[in-house]
Amino acid sequence: MDLIKVAEEAFATGKEFPKFKAGDTITVAYKIIEGSKERIQLYRGVVIKICGHGEKKRFTVRKMSGTIGVERIFPIESPNIESIEINKIGKVRRAKLYYLRKLTGKAARIKEKRRPVTAE
Repeated sequence: MDLIKVAEEAFATGKEFPKFKAGDTITVAYKIIEGSKERIQLYRGVVIKICGHGEKKRFTVRKMSGTIGVERIFPIESPNIESIEINKIGKVRRAKLYYLRKLTGKAARIKEKRRPVTAE
C-alpha cells in the first residue's frame, strides 16, 4: 500500500489548475512532442464532462473545427498540460453535456454566468 503512494507521488506533476466545471469554456495549453521538437498547442473549447477522482480525474473538451466537432480527453495529472485558463463560466444544469453533440450553430451556445464586478 505504501509503495503505491510512493509511485503516485513520483508521477504527480504538482501543478495547480483553476477549478472549472462542465459548461465552462477553457483553453488548455498542451505540450506536443514531434520527434525532437516540442511545441505548445492551445486547445480551446467547452468542458462537456469531468469524470474520475483525485489524481485520476480527466475532463473532455469539445470544440468546433470548421463544421466538425472535435472532442479531446485530458488527464488532469498529465505532465504535458502546461496551463489551463478559464475563458467563460457557463450556466448549465447538468454535469454531462452530451446533448451538445447533436446541436449545431447558435443552438449549441451556452449562457454565460455573470460575475459581479469587484471595485479595487
